[in-house]
This record gives sequence, C-alpha cells and structure tokens, in this order.
Amino acid sequence: MSHMPTREEAWALLSEFNQDAYLQKHALAVEGVMRYFAKHLSEPEEDFWGIVGLLHDLDFEKYPEEHCVKSQEIMRARGFDERLIRATASHGYGQCVDIEPEHTMEKVLFTIDELTGLIHATALMRPSKSVLDMEVKSVKKKYKTPSFAAGVSREVIDQGAVMMGWSLDDVIKHTLEGMKTVAEDIGLGMAQGEQKL
Repeated sequence: MSHMPTREEAWALLSEFNQDAYLQKHALAVEGVMRYFAKHLSEPEEDFWGIVGLLHDLDFEKYPEEHCVKSQEIMRARGFDERLIRATASHGYGQCVDIEPEHTMEKVLFTIDELTGLIHATALMRPSKSVLDMEVKSVKKKYKTPSFAAGVSREVIDQGAVMMGWSLDDVIKHTLEGMKTVAEDIGLGMAQGEQKL
C-alpha cells in the first residue's frame, strides 16, 4: 500500500541521502517556494507541494549520474505514493528523464528549481547576504549575466515560465517571495545588526 510521507519522514529521508548543508538548504528553499505557490494558486494540497519540493533532489548527492532515476527507486522501495515519485522526477525533464511536467505543481517545480539557486547566489553577493531586502530587478540583472551562477540553466527557467504561461518577471517575483518565507531556515535572513525595525 503506497503512502504519502509526513514532513518529518520526508526530512529524515532527505537527511539520510543528503548530508551536504547547501543541498539541504536548497531542498528547504524549494519546499518553501512550493508551499508559497500552492497558497498563491489556492491549491488545496500545500503539504504535498512542500514535500515534493523537499524531496526533489533526493538522489543528487549520492547518485548525480542517476539523478531523478535513482530517487524513484528509493521512494518506491519505501512504498511512497506514485504521485510523489512522478512529481519529484518530472523536474529533470529533458535533462535526465523523459517525464514531462503535466500537473501545475510539476510545472512550478520545473521552473523554480534552478531559479532558487540563482536567487541564492544573488543574495550572497549582497551586503546583507539576505533575500529579505532583495527586489526583482536585482535578480533580473544577474539573470541576464550568463557568467554569473553559470551552472544555473536560464533555458530551463525560460522553458518553465512558458509551460506555466507566466512572464519571467512574475516567476522571479513569486519565487523570491517564496524564498523570503523561509529566509532564516536557508541562511538568507538579515545579518545580525542589520535587522530592519
């Protein structure tokens, strides 16, 4: 019988396969953004969206060559729900799997995954090292500089925005807002002494 893991089960599984602090923060960032989008789009399954975000890179640290393939095996072995397995794997569409994002949630994950990385890198360049005081224009400027965070695929983000039927500016705006909701958890809150009153 397949089941949907609780947030605690999902975090325990993620931690078992990902010890790298950056990857854990990335998982938390994507979880936060997915929950934000679920709320914004009035989707009823906010927890499900969050767990998909949390587990999307489950196999990335230990099995980078089998990314989005090994994660399916790991989750199936634990009897996880097929909807979760499919949704997490779909963000690798066109890169490592041929599972095309179909559900709105899968399209959002596909679009925002790389973008959270770009926003994270942008925040680290700022005096505050925070997303809380960041605006869309700062992200857009870095987005248009191919040498900045060169590992971030602008093509995937653009492709995702088209899939969602959203403008790039709107995708950036809402992804940034989503990251602000978990800023402290991902180490991008305001630095001590810089808190705004």
